[in-house]
Amino acid sequence: MAGIFEKIVAGDIPSHKVYEDDLVYAFLDINPLAPGHTLVIPKKCYEFLHEVPEETSAAIGRVLPRIAKAVMQASGTAEYNILQNNGSGAHQAVPHVHFHIIPKPSPEQGLKVGWPAGPAKDAEAMRDKIVAALG
Repeated sequence: MAGIFEKIVAGDIPSHKVYEDDLVYAFLDINPLAPGHTLVIPKKCYEFLHEVPEETSAAIGRVLPRIAKAVMQASGTAEYNILQNNGSGAHQAVPHVHFHIIPKPSPEQGLKVGWPAGPAKDAEAMRDKIVAALG
């Protein structure tokens, strides 16, 4: 069964489309954190970013800055967040890769982020594991 974003891409659910090409679709969020809040998605459903093929990832990477620039120009906002979550435990509400472009017009509007950072532990060992996983 097709998910909500696949239904939007197919035109079965209406959207305020701002961009479309062969691999990418972008539209306004129906529950925006600020005016202009836009979602950029691969047309095909992938739940996690690491599952997206390189060609599709590259297509998203090419248009994301262009769409962000247009959103900022249209919304009159100079600052913004790009957010992409992977998995429900990481706050992914729709199991389809999507990038949020969220204008930050004021402290009250846009994304509010808590960042409970702590000191790095065993950074060299973690680096070595990541490098090994990259091949």
